[in-house]
Amino acid sequence: MIKKFILFVFAFAISNLSLFGQTEFKLMFYNVLNFPLEDAVPNRINDLEFILDGYRPDIFMVCELNNISGANTILNTLQDINPNYQSAIFELNTSDDNIGNQNDLQQLIYFDSSKFILENQDIITTIFRDFNHYQLKINSIEQVTTPIIIDFFVCHLKASSGSSNQASRLEMVEDLISYLDGLPADSNIILSGDFNVYTNSEPAFQKLIDTDNNIVLIDPANRIGSWHNNTNYIDVMTQSTRTQTGLGGTTGGFDDRFDFIMTSENMTANPDLSFVAGSYDVYGNNENIDCYNQSINSSDCAGSDFSYEIRNALHNFSDHLPVTLELQTNQSLSISEFSTSEMLTILESNVIGNTLKLKVDLSLVNELKLHVFNSLGQVVKTVDVNNTLISIDVSQINSGIYYITSSQFQFNPLKFVVSH
Repeated sequence: MIKKFILFVFAFAISNLSLFGQTEFKLMFYNVLNFPLEDAVPNRINDLEFILDGYRPDIFMVCELNNISGANTILNTLQDINPNYQSAIFELNTSDDNIGNQNDLQQLIYFDSSKFILENQDIITTIFRDFNHYQLKINSIEQVTTPIIIDFFVCHLKASSGSSNQASRLEMVEDLISYLDGLPADSNIILSGDFNVYTNSEPAFQKLIDTDNNIVLIDPANRIGSWHNNTNYIDVMTQSTRTQTGLGGTTGGFDDRFDFIMTSENMTANPDLSFVAGSYDVYGNNENIDCYNQSINSSDCAGSDFSYEIRNALHNFSDHLPVTLELQTNQSLSISEFSTSEMLTILESNVIGNTLKLKVDLSLVNELKLHVFNSLGQVVKTVDVNNTLISIDVSQINSGIYYITSSQFQFNPLKFVVSH
């Protein structure tokens, strides 16, 4: 009777984890610097693959994409990392038809199709460049009864300083705000892009965060200020990664915050969908004040978060750094079952002293979060899978029977015994 009760409690806990556990998604926006036509640095796509493989975003948003060939090259690179990646339909910019019809800089979104479903896409025209709108639905178990829709907007505002360029940026943003006025006020909005703003006081940025808007946008980094040439904001600076000329793009070193991921205000603490507090980051930025006005791959930009290798790849690929953000939902993904024996294995023995060693299939690295339960169904440890070989310290866990499972994938729990 006692054994049956323990098994019931454990099954109930696993069920609750699946139903109410947090599922997280990683977002990245990147100005890909005239890709693929900019060829001053050879084989840039290899640097991009290294960057993407290091972060593995679930959503990858880009600007400065030249053509469909470049769009497909990036998609193929992503699919080498994870075959589930798909992209929205590539569309040429139409907003500049009356001022040159160059159509040389476009936006696009890529997504993990096991986690997201593309519902719709649209174009918002402005005086200069389009805003691209991509509506995605989370591929969750509850998607039929309680779907979670996210409206992603990707943009590239007019560059350069001066009052006329500021006016152009404001006019572009006003077109976006007019479009957002037609959406429900509780919409989940992600706005990412190269804003090219030098300070928060610029009219275009003030228009974005205006509390009178139908949908109020916020900065998840909570780092609003006068960013240009201000070392107090070194942690959110994204441009320029270079001091060397002849590589394409802008030189001058690290001194501006041009690239952003913003969210609607309702995503601050909504259990259905919110951004993870503290997760906003500039990928490759070690927040080293000595990096100011330096090249991102220099020793002045060293730090514990991003190695020289990743900073050198970022330096070679673009004059901007990517920005990243994590989202979380209380819904569970609708992902097919996998064979535990093939994808997740306990090495050596399932009778453990102080360290549990697991072998994980490469396809699940950076995609899987494991939960260790005791026989009463209580979570005693949570582990992110970031390598094919995982060592879990169980020295502080009492001797007894334990189980490993995940809220993201459906598989029979692995059983092991701790014996100190």
